[in-house]
Amino acid sequence: MEKEAVSSTHQLSQVSIRFAGDSGDGIQLTGERFTTTSAIMGEEVATLTDFPAEIRAPLGTVGGVSGFQLSFGAGDVFTAGDEVNALVVMNPAALKINLMHLKKKGILIINKDSFVEKNIQKAGYDTDPREDGSLKDYQLVEVGITSMTKEALKETGLKPKDVERCKNFFALGLTFWLYQRDLTPTQDWLDLKFAKKPDVANANKLALKAGWIFGEATELLVHSYEIDHKDVHRAPGLYRHVTGNKALSLGLVTASKKLERPLFIGSYPITPATEVLQELSAMKHLGVTSFQAEDEIAAIGSAIGASFAGQLSVTSTSGPGFALKSEFLNLAVITELPLVVVNVQRCGPSTGLPTKTEQADLFQALWGRNGESPLVVLAASSPVDCFKMAFEAARLAVKYMTPVVLLSDNYLANGSQVWKIPDVSSLPELQPGYDLSKNTPDGPFSRDSITMARPWLSPGMPGSEHRLGGLEKEPVTGNVSFDAYGHEKMVHERADKINLVANDYPPLPMYGSEDADLLVIGWGSTYGSIRWAVDKLTAKGIKVAFTHLRYLNPLPNDLKPLMKKFSKILVPENNMGQMYLRLGGEFNEKLVPFNKNTGTPFKEKEIEEKILEVLES
Repeated sequence: MEKEAVSSTHQLSQVSIRFAGDSGDGIQLTGERFTTTSAIMGEEVATLTDFPAEIRAPLGTVGGVSGFQLSFGAGDVFTAGDEVNALVVMNPAALKINLMHLKKKGILIINKDSFVEKNIQKAGYDTDPREDGSLKDYQLVEVGITSMTKEALKETGLKPKDVERCKNFFALGLTFWLYQRDLTPTQDWLDLKFAKKPDVANANKLALKAGWIFGEATELLVHSYEIDHKDVHRAPGLYRHVTGNKALSLGLVTASKKLERPLFIGSYPITPATEVLQELSAMKHLGVTSFQAEDEIAAIGSAIGASFAGQLSVTSTSGPGFALKSEFLNLAVITELPLVVVNVQRCGPSTGLPTKTEQADLFQALWGRNGESPLVVLAASSPVDCFKMAFEAARLAVKYMTPVVLLSDNYLANGSQVWKIPDVSSLPELQPGYDLSKNTPDGPFSRDSITMARPWLSPGMPGSEHRLGGLEKEPVTGNVSFDAYGHEKMVHERADKINLVANDYPPLPMYGSEDADLLVIGWGSTYGSIRWAVDKLTAKGIKVAFTHLRYLNPLPNDLKPLMKKFSKILVPENNMGQMYLRLGGEFNEKLVPFNKNTGTPFKEKEIEEKILEVLES
């Protein structure tokens, strides 16, 4: 049957697309350019990066496949999509591990030049997937991406290897035509990116245009598509698209400016948190001092030192590095110095899956230190939310004089969204909770009457001489103390101060139906998936409620009353149930705590009296 000619452009409200190929095929760049272009066109976007775990796996093997997925549309876009409408693969290995993401009847574009017997075997196929019927449920479009790129660039004079590297822009041009993207932003970006190599810029622009022309001329693709923009209701303002790591870095710098103190970051490179250090190290002109330490321990040690000196201090890491920082994190707790610790979570334990996402460091953040060591724990819910929660982490750290752990993860860190740049004047003011202009401290551990924060005393401040270290302190004076009941008093003071932080939280957000039987509680990067599911069920008339936690320690004051309104509670999380256990332990009224912190064992009489008290109550 003769194929139908392209007769119209179909309109869609939302689309998901995925690019995949060898890690050297420029897949991440291709996805990033598609994302940026969509954002410039006024659409909402959400992305998911899928890096190979091996730094350089053998070419053509499944271990070296890199992927980039994005959703774009006119309405709300909360995730990169469960399944994609179109999949572009550069080799058989990319097809092997990414076909499962493509919807039935979806468009499958393959680089047929790479489907030679050697590559098919490398990918683990017994037979050519194009010939064994395994692709019959999809719209298969075989394109000679490599050969047509070479043909388009044969007059450029570039070396054959450099020509072949342009094939990702041919694929980009083809998908730009398929979804009616504007070529201009990418052409301008190429001119800027390769300003000193105009021949390379020109070659990539030729490949981009060749891909577009092929899409327009071929009969392999029946229709092109475009986003229906009638549902676009974006508020006026200045927008950009940002990754979570970028947004987080900007949030920290903004907090520094609002606080009017320089920002210091002491970090050690680790996937997927390295970009935070990289982003901030490029902001020296904004008063940022960056220090790449020789290890994780030195990194947090330097940050604590900078905090002692009066700077807003940050250290960033991922799970394995966070474990190494635990001893010095305890030093920040007992000295009650402000410090922001960013943990961009990844799969564990140990080295785990460094390029994959997980949110299994919650218990580590809450309790992964020796002794009673309370601190504030926050979690960002989206790439854009990383800005707000980084700013919030800094605000709470200096107001309550405490370390604050900010949990992100690989999904948020490398994912991106369109962000409306806020008016800085609309952001909260930052200032230490103990205002030295209104208080005259009697000692380094005298406390503010509202926040219980101790003064932020820095070297050189008149009358601020004091001793500070890891040994237990005497209340008020800060002198070293081995008194059992003095220790218990300090344990409670530090805990009571952290509990007061919950008074500073905004009300819990609520989505869906408040009169539902089921409440879904999420935290961190599960927000997008839960929100989309709840919205779709609500639209179908199914009653379900949803709240999302960004403040994890202390828990919000309004959480327990909210939970009591529902007969069923679902807690989705990317771990074995850490928040589920946290909520059960905190809010199960059948459990009765009995605690002692004097450095001495329980006496039998104490246990006996407590048992009788509980029985009588």
